[in-house]
Amino acid sequence: MSSGAHTGSLVCVGIGMTLGSHLGPLARSHIEQSDVVFAAASDGIVELWLAKMHADVRSLQPHYREGKSRMQTYREMVEAMLTEVRAGKRVCGAFYGHPGVFAWVPHKAIEVARSEGYAAHMEPGISAEDCLYADLGIDPGKFGCQHFEASQLLFYQRRIDPSAYLVLWQVGVVGDQSLKRFATGAGYRQILVEVLARDYPLDHQLIIYRTATLPTRQPQVKRLALSALPQADIGMEDTIVIPPARLPEVDSTMRARLSALDSADVIDG
Repeated sequence: MSSGAHTGSLVCVGIGMTLGSHLGPLARSHIEQSDVVFAAASDGIVELWLAKMHADVRSLQPHYREGKSRMQTYREMVEAMLTEVRAGKRVCGAFYGHPGVFAWVPHKAIEVARSEGYAAHMEPGISAEDCLYADLGIDPGKFGCQHFEASQLLFYQRRIDPSAYLVLWQVGVVGDQSLKRFATGAGYRQILVEVLARDYPLDHQLIIYRTATLPTRQPQVKRLALSALPQADIGMEDTIVIPPARLPEVDSTMRARLSALDSADVIDG
């Protein structure tokens, strides 16, 4: 090991979704006080903003390349951060949104750092999910809310409850088995529609949602029928929200059991 063995550390922080608006005091402190900052941001503007807080900000974006497996890219990102940790430096990974939501690299980097004896932890941030609830006026406690990475509905036999909200992430690359693409086409989304049509009518309205990443912009909200999804313009930043298609079914048996318990409590009291 190097002379800096176990003196290095790693913290992965979330910088939120909207530039400058979502960064918490603790995350800012970690960015400012670290020895080196690795940035996994949505665009170059965010990296320039981070550079105003720290003199040594290194972008992780160059690891991406068309036709290159994203898993290889992710492993290279982890190694880039861990190399500096092993050199005895205080390393901060600044990640778009929440560093633990749809982000393999922060979880893996922290796991590896801890396994090698280094201090490592995660600080949460405001995610696209948080913005979604606010922008669309959704309370996940009202009907319940299910979240799936869209490809999971094609790769596995998952159970959907159409009486709850359904949120689908990364629909722009749905069905990609290679991990090398940055987009999949209408044919892949058509298969997704066929899966969803098992639980939703084709004329059921869904929402394509994109969070605002700059304070001067508004969130993008488009509504269309499920049947129109294959032809829709959907990018990596877009999330699909499917509202409930029916009311929850009452479980009369369980309600009767609960009523019996209520009556027993009154008698015992």
